[in-house]
Amino acid sequence: MRKLWKGLCDALMWVLWAGVRFYQVCISPFFPGSCRFTPTCSEYAVQALRKYGPFKGTWLTIKRLSRCHPWGGSGYDPVP
Repeated sequence: MRKLWKGLCDALMWVLWAGVRFYQVCISPFFPGSCRFTPTCSEYAVQALRKYGPFKGTWLTIKRLSRCHPWGGSGYDPVP
């Protein structure tokens, strides 16, 4: 059962990572750099997914994206 759960988490992790990489390579180059934070939101997502896995990493990414707007903060904001 644990092996199955790990396999599902690994598959979900790959799908999420591939989605972020698709954005970084295929979509992001067409827009001017506008992320208010360092690292960028997409790099933050990759780091959060690697460090915390698909569930907590996705939650941290959602929280970060919700702060990335003109009235939000800016500056250095590493993955906790």
